Amino acid sequence: MLILPAIDILGGKCVRLTHGDYDRTSVYGDDPAEQAKEFEDAGAEWLHVVDLDGAKEGKPVNVDAVRRIRASTGMKIELGGGIRSRSTALEVLEIGVDRVILGSALLSSPDEAAGLFQDLGDQVVAGIDMRDGMAAAHGWLTDSKVDGLELAKELEKNGCRRVIATDIATDGAMSGPNLEMIRRFAASLKMPVIASGGVTSIQDLRDLASAGAEGAIVGKALYEDAFSLEQALRDLIEATD
Repeated sequence: MLILPAIDILGGKCVRLTHGDYDRTSVYGDDPAEQAKEFEDAGAEWLHVVDLDGAKEGKPVNVDAVRRIRASTGMKIELGGGIRSRSTALEVLEIGVDRVILGSALLSSPDEAAGLFQDLGDQVVAGIDMRDGMAAAHGWLTDSKVDGLELAKELEKNGCRRVIATDIATDGAMSGPNLEMIRRFAASLKMPVIASGGVTSIQDLRDLASAGAEGAIVGKALYEDAFSLEQALRDLIEATD
């Protein structure tokens, strides 16, 4: 299973939100590129980056920070936050990002999202953020009446090849992941599922792997030193030997 360390960027700084609340922000560093290099040195292959300003504004804002991350690391990068059109997705990919995450566009522009899935394949991943099972949008500030799993099923029919499933209630809360949600996603979909939200321990990673997750995004647990990235990567390698 892949471990994707997370860098959330707000005002050019590395931060983490609790339950997706912009008023509950913890700052962990002034230089996202430096943090990315630390994750790479620890052995990470993929980096999960979210432009939190972009998620609110509806277009990428921290582009310079992403460029610096790209210049400083050879890791593969996925980027979300404000990517709501074909033109924006292509601009971000030109920076050197390996894949873009569509979130709000899944609800606001479903036809355009379907076109991107079909045209760009693995370079696009669906990011479904859920509150009580229902998809949320616009930086988690707007709730919908769309069931997250049903949305994922429809996206898969439209050519989506991978989904990131986030339980907002667990994100940044250090309370453990929503394993039942991941089990349902993994059992109901053919495409790979990446789990996001609540990882607090290496055991959580083992449990997510058993639940069928292809990978797990880890943020606050690393910044709060609940465990080290090196430990987690070593544990997962040993588990598959």
